[in-house]
Amino acid sequence: MTHFVPIERVSEHRYAVRVTEALCVGPAGQVFLFGGAGLGAAILALEQSFERGLVWATAQYVSFARLGSTLELDVSVAQAGRSVTQATVTGHIGDQTIINVMGALGERDGYPDQHWRDMPDMPPPEECEEEPQRPPQDPSAQLRRGLDVRARRDPDRHAETMRTGRSQLWIRQKRAGPVDAATLALFADFVPGAIGGALGSGGGGNSLDNSLRIRKIVPTEWVLCDVQAQAAARGFGHGHMRLYAADGTLMATASQSIVLRSYPPIGAAKA
Repeated sequence: MTHFVPIERVSEHRYAVRVTEALCVGPAGQVFLFGGAGLGAAILALEQSFERGLVWATAQYVSFARLGSTLELDVSVAQAGRSVTQATVTGHIGDQTIINVMGALGERDGYPDQHWRDMPDMPPPEECEEEPQRPPQDPSAQLRRGLDVRARRDPDRHAETMRTGRSQLWIRQKRAGPVDAATLALFADFVPGAIGGALGSGGGGNSLDNSLRIRKIVPTEWVLCDVQAQAAARGFGHGHMRLYAADGTLMATASQSIVLRSYPPIGAAKA
């Protein structure tokens, strides 16, 4: 089974990911690797290198990986303990740094298993409608073609999101594949669009970072992404997300800051 974000192991601590149309987003003439795919690739590199599950990872996006390029991922150990490994990943194309990632991996048995924020009320995916991608994409930016993204059928939901900053999306892969930490990193990068929606804009902006914290991952086809746009000022926006399995298990939380961009209002944007 091929992962949604396929990586190739080049050596013990070096990996590569080809920037294909299936991993790209971007408006006409500006096609680049989706930030969540970059973090997902780095997470896969960490987990394969140390054979431990992810606890936490954060990415800083430095530049864009353009369509047709190959992103190389170099893994470095910061500290390898008995139960926790801390490490970094530098993603680069030649001498140009694209993404810097820090992460921790490990497993500790015998401790409490609890979460305190239940999944919000949301109709099941089959009762929801497809959520259009905003802004309109370049024909070569095909990442969303591999995902099924659905939102509540409610004519007032955009107004409600602008009032509260909160929105929910069901997301799954169209092609069968694992829901793992790398997949959740991909889904977590829908925060910018939710910030744009809260501002009434047909798009959010470019991610500065993406932080993912894994509670535990359980088998599920659909993931409910509960997003809260928190604030916007000085040309930047901030938001967070909770990611639930279909059975209500809180699997992970995520947060991002973005560089706000100007887009037409939602009503003016074409799906």
